[in-house]
Amino acid sequence: MFFLVVLILIGVWLIRSVQQGDVKPLFLPTPTPTRYATSYTLEGDAHFTAGQLNAAITAYNEATRVDPNNAEVWAQLSRVQTYSTALLIRREDILVRLDEAIASAEKAIEINPDSSYAHAVYAFALNWKASYTSAGREQQDLLNKSQLSATRALQLDNSNTLALAFYAEVLVDQQQWTQALNQIQQALAQDSSLMDVHRVHAYVLESLGEYALAIEAYDRAIAISPNLTFLYLRAGAGYRRLAFESPNEEVQKSLFEKSLEYFAQAARINEQLGVQDPGPYLSIARTYSQMGEFFIAIRNVQKTIEFQPENAVFYGELGMLYHKNRNYETGILAFKCAIKGCNEEESCDGRGGCGPSDRPSVVEPVSLSAATVYYFDVYASELAALSTPRNNKCPEALEIARIVETSEYISDPNIAADMVVVRTICSSLEESLNATPTPQPTGTVESTPTP
Repeated sequence: MFFLVVLILIGVWLIRSVQQGDVKPLFLPTPTPTRYATSYTLEGDAHFTAGQLNAAITAYNEATRVDPNNAEVWAQLSRVQTYSTALLIRREDILVRLDEAIASAEKAIEINPDSSYAHAVYAFALNWKASYTSAGREQQDLLNKSQLSATRALQLDNSNTLALAFYAEVLVDQQQWTQALNQIQQALAQDSSLMDVHRVHAYVLESLGEYALAIEAYDRAIAISPNLTFLYLRAGAGYRRLAFESPNEEVQKSLFEKSLEYFAQAARINEQLGVQDPGPYLSIARTYSQMGEFFIAIRNVQKTIEFQPENAVFYGELGMLYHKNRNYETGILAFKCAIKGCNEEESCDGRGGCGPSDRPSVVEPVSLSAATVYYFDVYASELAALSTPRNNKCPEALEIARIVETSEYISDPNIAADMVVVRTICSSLEESLNATPTPQPTGTVESTPTP
């Protein structure tokens, strides 16, 4: 009897405990462990080192979600967001990403106004946005804010090596080259183990025209971060610049080949990482274009369109190459996609035909900017040059000419001269179309009028 009473009491206690939640029922699912922000930042660091910047941004975003009041995490996110713009092509996409980077840095400063690292990264993001902003009041305001933020970072911690490096980069864009060189030399003396320091050192040397030394600095940055492809692209561009300036044909060819090696290495890294980045192929195309090998250059731009068939910039680049290769008719089709946009079928025509790896796509037109104005210039020139009485392309040519003439870029004497030629050709064609044929005497054979 006593044993049964004890069992009953235990049963009553167990039932009450389950009802109160003190004892959990059997076979409930195991609770999911919560990841700490540090775990996500370490993952982000690993992705950044591997060159997978979009994956790094995703990891840092998760870290800010888990720990939204951590200023350093927000600053790290901003730094990676800024560097990721080096893998983007379209100006609109770059500016959107830079605005995200600036917002992340501002959040870091809001959380911790005394964080030297946050102010340094804020200066970095503002400065890169200034480089993609048209010259004027807005650009200067961004540069001034960037310089003030870099100065504030150094006031908070004068041993902050990143702040010194980013301040040097701002000074270059402010055309204060001597001060920039002094700042980056201080940063190198403090800590030469940072990729950012060697990258900015290379940038400072480029601004001084020391391209060979800049390449060496990029090589040191590559040794620290060998999977960041934008470093290879900058070093390769340096070799291409040296080749362009070399008067010796053999030396020039050797430098071009060295440039292509860096671009090819960037493409290989992307392939290994499964990253579809058109940047290396576009750089390869520009190098072959300077070498006069337009067919290979065209094929590499077509490769970039395989990755991003909706990107109008690539059609503009393709049009420029068709123009240099004297394939004006196909060039017009490519320029149309770049400047006026095109549908899926026209996008295939614009790239010279769609192969098995190509994906037809609607293409939205580019906006007129310093980087795209030459597409408008050459397109208008080709339309005018190929106009005939039976196939008059002058109305469209004059439409494009008006867009260029009402922009700030008409101050370029070469562009202005091209627009004069466009108007001259179209005026001559219009006069020939409006000319009244001279009556022929009876019994004579009518001659063919001369346009």
